[in-house]
Amino acid sequence: MAEAAHCPDCRGINEVLSRVGDRWSVLVVISLSQYGVLRFNELKRNLGISQRMLSLTLRGLERDGLVSRTYYPTIPPKVEYALTPLGESFREPVKALGLWALEHLPQIDAARAEYDAAGEAEQKSA
Repeated sequence: MAEAAHCPDCRGINEVLSRVGDRWSVLVVISLSQYGVLRFNELKRNLGISQRMLSLTLRGLERDGLVSRTYYPTIPPKVEYALTPLGESFREPVKALGLWALEHLPQIDAARAEYDAAGEAEQKSA
């Protein structure tokens, strides 16, 4: 309760970031921003994601208004996914995050290696 008084918007921010900040949501947004409208299996193939995880991710992004799902009652049925205007507005922050990750990957890898080595040394001395 005290946390809510200090940060009344934190709950809402946390809810949004838990969706848009997860690995698969970011990759789906990147894929749709690069290729435009895609079908389910195209996304699955592009991302190397399981069918279940892609279904859950798309459902969450659709619920949050970032992705639209268009169903065509053909034989076989056809479903396409695209970014909504809200999803389009998310392209630049995602792109910036991706560029930041690429730029800092060597530093992150070095920090991980240093951390892992320190942990191994600590285990050996214990």
